[in-house]
Amino acid sequence: MNFNWLRRPRRNRSSSQVRDLIQETSLSTCDLIYPVFVKADIDQPEPIPSMPGIFRHSLDSLIQECKEIATLGIPAIALFPVIDPAHKTAEAEYALNPDQILFQALKRLKKELPELLLIADVALDPYTSHGHDGILNAKGEVDNDATVALLQRLATVEAQAGADWVAPSDMMDGRIEAIRIALDNANLTETSILAYSAKFASAYYGPFREAVGSRAKSSSDYLDKKSYQLNPANRREALLECQLDEKEGADILMVKPAGPYLDIIRELRNQTLLPIAAYQVSGEYTQIHAAAQNGWLDLEKTREESLLAIKRAGADMILTYFAKEIAQKLNRQPLI
Repeated sequence: MNFNWLRRPRRNRSSSQVRDLIQETSLSTCDLIYPVFVKADIDQPEPIPSMPGIFRHSLDSLIQECKEIATLGIPAIALFPVIDPAHKTAEAEYALNPDQILFQALKRLKKELPELLLIADVALDPYTSHGHDGILNAKGEVDNDATVALLQRLATVEAQAGADWVAPSDMMDGRIEAIRIALDNANLTETSILAYSAKFASAYYGPFREAVGSRAKSSSDYLDKKSYQLNPANRREALLECQLDEKEGADILMVKPAGPYLDIIRELRNQTLLPIAAYQVSGEYTQIHAAAQNGWLDLEKTREESLLAIKRAGADMILTYFAKEIAQKLNRQPLI
């Protein structure tokens, strides 16, 4: 039986050639940022059990990993330090120690791989004994302004060590403007700020916290950071945070996590002319791997669909632990 339908949308899906011609969203290596971990006093990379294929790198193995990343065409890495608990204190003094591993890594990477864009995390949780992203006051609460003062200094030293972008991930009020002022006063006007603008108090950060060791010292439970990270239920509040960061001088706005917050990425895309980054976080990576290991999902197809969804929602760049393997595949064939 033949119907005389005027519109038959399946014509535009009839062959691979047609599908390729009309594909609306695509992913390239230029869209990817690879998060990497660096740790002092180790000789070999340490596997992270909850993140298959991801390692805590020694300085030497980090350099080798980043050389491969650059060869694959990935333009940027986001660097996260793993700090020995012996160096952690309530006031996070070690964050500014000139010999700490983050500064060593930035200096060496900038010297050996000047073409690779270096993004440095601006946060105190790697350095605090309590695991919070800030300094605590006498009541045990995160002191916003004392924290911002220290973040200004940390961002400045990171930029002086070689960071091209500094990325404040703490969610303190006013920190973007304060960091911009500090950078400019230090004649670092070329250093960009990638703002974690809509960072939610998410359950998806667990594997990352294991990787950097930022759980509460006295407990295996993850810290409650709801007094500074966003309520997952709040859309308008997330957009307000993004508006404030833009006014305060952010160069790029970020939504984190990515997959569970595609609606935020889409609304932010409609609201701002600034570039948007999205962080496909450790929990998103881990759950795809876990399901694939159990035979419940196809690893390659699921990871690629998840990244295309983030791009389709409006992200210009994606921080993802899949970056390396995606780039390896893209160098062989385009993603369909």
